[in-house]
Amino acid sequence: MIEVYIDGASAGDPGPSGAGVFIKGHGKSERYSIPLGIMSNHEAEYYSLIKALEICIEQNYRIVSFKTDSQLVDRAMEKEYVKNPKFVPLLQQALVLTNKLDLFFIKWIPSIENKVADELARQAIIR
Repeated sequence: MIEVYIDGASAGDPGPSGAGVFIKGHGKSERYSIPLGIMSNHEAEYYSLIKALEICIEQNYRIVSFKTDSQLVDRAMEKEYVKNPKFVPLLQQALVLTNKLDLFFIKWIPSIENKVADELARQAIIR
């Protein structure tokens, strides 16, 4: 199973934003620091999920376990529902991508356990 740690960050809310994706599995690790442009921190969290899903599909990873420190994203994915209309298209996009995988899990973790993805997201803002 592939473990995927994701995080989104914004310098301002909204402000310049980035996504961090750290993937572990099959004896190797991959790090992605992806600039996202101007958006809110919550949007950056969703985009980190979407970007990570796209990477997993592209790499042909079929069974993935995602870890996020965003309770908003974790709850939305678990319930397949989000209240804020601004996030509905992002959630829908993520759900469509998860259907391209054989098995998808997502779990909330404390920020302290997500340091690598956080650093990668912050590096993407600086670029």
